[in-house]
Amino acid sequence: MSLFSLAGQVAVVTGSTRGIGRAIAERMAEAGAQVVISSRKAEACAEVAAGIEAAHGAGRAIAIPANISSKEDLRRLVEQATAQLGRIDVLVCNAASNPYYGPLAGIADEQFRKILENNVIANHWLIGFTAPQMIARRSGAIVIVSSIGGLRGSDVIGAYNISKAADFQLARNLAVEYGPHNVRVNCIAPGLIKTDFAKALWEDPAALKKRTDATPLRRIGEPDEIAGAAIFLASRAGSFVTGQAIVVDGGVTI
Repeated sequence: MSLFSLAGQVAVVTGSTRGIGRAIAERMAEAGAQVVISSRKAEACAEVAAGIEAAHGAGRAIAIPANISSKEDLRRLVEQATAQLGRIDVLVCNAASNPYYGPLAGIADEQFRKILENNVIANHWLIGFTAPQMIARRSGAIVIVSSIGGLRGSDVIGAYNISKAADFQLARNLAVEYGPHNVRVNCIAPGLIKTDFAKALWEDPAALKKRTDATPLRRIGEPDEIAGAAIFLASRAGSFVTGQAIVVDGGVTI
């Protein structure tokens, strides 16, 4: 069996109806996993799941809508995924939000709380609901999609960056707690990726040129390039990797 095979595995991917999350779910299905598609909108979830089944066969994807801001939604996501597919082997915490663009001095308390709750606390909830079954089986992989923003400051997405830095520490801490049970927890730190979520950072030609000129690979990334890192971390290829932040940014942080 390939080091990168996910055959026989069940993977739950949040925020998986578009962008990075969708690429991860589709590529994990291609690697052999059964995938759970989850985001807020049921129709979008069903559409992506149907596309995966059309490509890889019936039973390879199910749709379970959930809002990451709701603790009960996340509990239900785990319960339904386990009930329908029997287990969760891989959890990808990809969904996040960023309702504010500008300096920290201008952010409203409600906006700051939403960023921290959706990008950090929701991950804590979802992992907490999923980890017990992984611990009981002594097997599991958890991947948090963070950002290179968590490695540096910004005058326009500072609150988002703070939340992503917290995700690095969440992964490190849980890796220590779960490691003795053979459950791994890691982060991926993407650079600028061509998604709708990051459109404000790449749709302006002048801003895009400035960014690509400062990137050794002289381009921004594609969602599939994050999916590859997720498969590595979820598969046997990454079985001795835990508590890490894998930077996938075309070299911009160097």
